[in-house]
Amino acid sequence: MNQQVKVKVIKLSGIVNTTNSQELRQNITNLLESGAKTVLVDCQDVTFMDSSALGALVLAFKALRAADTNLVLCSINEQVRILFELTGMDKVFEIFPTQDDFNEVLLSKN
Repeated sequence: MNQQVKVKVIKLSGIVNTTNSQELRQNITNLLESGAKTVLVDCQDVTFMDSSALGALVLAFKALRAADTNLVLCSINEQVRILFELTGMDKVFEIFPTQDDFNEVLLSKN
């Protein structure tokens, strides 16, 4: 039987900030119960992300890592990329240019 890697995708859109960062963290953490081994956060439709959203992603990243699950990102815009670079989080998170790039890497691992 082929053991397939379980991937869950969360698509973010608009402004991700203090107002919705708690919900974001909760949504990601809830995916642990689904048995996902990788959670892909697709930021293609994000127009702005602030530090509280980044903090929520970091907390979710730690929670998932403790459960042996990966949290990766794709399709971040210039503003989000700069936020990640300024905070050094671009070294922590695996960030793919697009969801297609992520899928190619995933397929090549299987």
